[in-house]
Amino acid sequence: MASTLPAFDADGAPVSRPRNVDWRRAAALLYGDWGTSKAYVIGMGFAAAQFSSLWIILAVCALTGVVGYMYSILCRLFPEGGGVYSAARLRSRALASLGALLLVADLTVTASLSGYFGVIYLGVPAAYAPVVAMAVILLIGFLNFYGPRHSGSAAVGLALPAVVAVVAILLLSVPHWTTANVERPHESFSHLWVHFVGVILALSGVEAIANMTGVMRLNPGATEAKPNVSKTANKALFVVAIEVVGATALLGFAMHALPKALGPEMATRNEDMLKYLAEYFGTQTIGPGFGHAFGTAVGIIYGLLLLSAVNTAAVALIGLLFLMGQDGEMPPATTKLNRHGVPIWPLVASVALPIGVLFFAKNGEALAGLYAIGVVGAIVVNLGACGFNRKLDMAGWERGAMIVVFLLLAAVWLTLAKTKPDALFFALCVICVGFGLRAYSHRLSGLETLTVPKEVARAVSPEAVAEMRRPPVEGGRILVAARGLTPVLRFAVEEAGFRKAMLYVVYIKEIALPIMGRLESAPGRKPRWQDDPNANAIMSFMLNLAEEKGLSVVPVYAVSDDPSTTIIDLAATSGADYVILGASQREAMAKLLRGNVVAQVASRLPDNIGLIIHG
Repeated sequence: MASTLPAFDADGAPVSRPRNVDWRRAAALLYGDWGTSKAYVIGMGFAAAQFSSLWIILAVCALTGVVGYMYSILCRLFPEGGGVYSAARLRSRALASLGALLLVADLTVTASLSGYFGVIYLGVPAAYAPVVAMAVILLIGFLNFYGPRHSGSAAVGLALPAVVAVVAILLLSVPHWTTANVERPHESFSHLWVHFVGVILALSGVEAIANMTGVMRLNPGATEAKPNVSKTANKALFVVAIEVVGATALLGFAMHALPKALGPEMATRNEDMLKYLAEYFGTQTIGPGFGHAFGTAVGIIYGLLLLSAVNTAAVALIGLLFLMGQDGEMPPATTKLNRHGVPIWPLVASVALPIGVLFFAKNGEALAGLYAIGVVGAIVVNLGACGFNRKLDMAGWERGAMIVVFLLLAAVWLTLAKTKPDALFFALCVICVGFGLRAYSHRLSGLETLTVPKEVARAVSPEAVAEMRRPPVEGGRILVAARGLTPVLRFAVEEAGFRKAMLYVVYIKEIALPIMGRLESAPGRKPRWQDDPNANAIMSFMLNLAEEKGLSVVPVYAVSDDPSTTIIDLAATSGADYVILGASQREAMAKLLRGNVVAQVASRLPDNIGLIIHG
């Protein structure tokens, strides 16, 4: 999936990202994150309340469905990315940073938890699972050093087998269904509430759908000027929500169909309960050989799916820290890339933080406690920021429902903070360190907060400045992709002068990771060619040359993990008549690993845009 940071032309106008994710791929990517929750939710429920846990699991499923619906509203309101960082930023930069740091805590524990349960499902004994999970995270970090070009692909490929495995378990369990073993809750409401809060993990992963809206396909009739992705988002969200809620509830019921005599054994297998259910019902229905083989297959499928979730979480954490760095909320070092286009320090953090968590929290219950406080906190900030934002176009009942869910989840978060002091300490450490780095970043940037009247703010808004700087449009338009002062750039200047055309000079800073959400920066914090030494040298020379020759040159700067898609998108959005590219000089191995930009552009450029290849 191609993903770019927003590009801004010389007018300050944002250039849209490619919208090439349909509902099927969005659903598969969401399932790789959200759908894995059932692998540990039902086991955690049983560990908390034994054979009365069904009621707790059903309550968690109901809340999960409601939160899923709230996120369908957020996807409609934020077609350019409605993750907690971009949504909360409409209210306050500090609130956005708080939500982002809670999401950092969530993603950190997601990687740790998924790695731990992944190796458990693959058959690693619990005593060795933390060490093996650390090794897996270190290996994934090493692989990501070279750039996760297709992050999430493994999750997409494993989504269907995982669904098939769940359906097979349920079908094998149907002859054994009974309510005889389902006990009524026999504890006080306060104890039940604590148990409910302890297995709230079914909410994990729902935030992913809001981060994908910026690259989803538009609804029929929608435009980039007025984007709407509700159909794509709703299809993806509701399909996955039905599977997550329905399958978790039915698997919880199937778990209660097991004889009570197996209670002690079930308690020891709570960390790979899906695998245990597959083994038991496979043995009871067909035979011991099939039960063992079926359990092994389910363990491999969900083990690999959970390990792919480690990679997804790591890449998301890299992207989030890089995004905050680009926005000036993290030190400039977080935006420095290695030679493969991967941010160096965010990559280090994506490995060191989960390994550190596994070092201190060495079992599934401890990891689950750390996990919930981050994911619930991020959802609370997102729903609260949107529910109380009167400028967002919501019906009255939608706003009221969102505020009610916000208050309920806020109570959940406060309960977690009281009952799980280790989780609170972890979250506070992440927040304190994050805000310390944020203050340091602001100091380095020389930023200062000023309070001015609204009239003054509107007079010097980025939109007003961009409109004043907009160059006149005359003649045709030529777009040239530049990596240096090369012959192709000279040829483009000659062509623009001959045709009296406006020349768009595009410089693409290539990175190797997808970016979460959309960057809506304050003035001066957008990705700018002036801040990139290589781009600055080229663009400054071109602007001076344009003034000498009387040409109209528009510098365009973009940050992208897929240059060919970005060039095509820029050509379409700028209304270019011709695209000029230099012949590729990449080595054979580089072409094999990353593709040839010229060939990709030539094969996908619309027929109404001419392509000139200068060799």
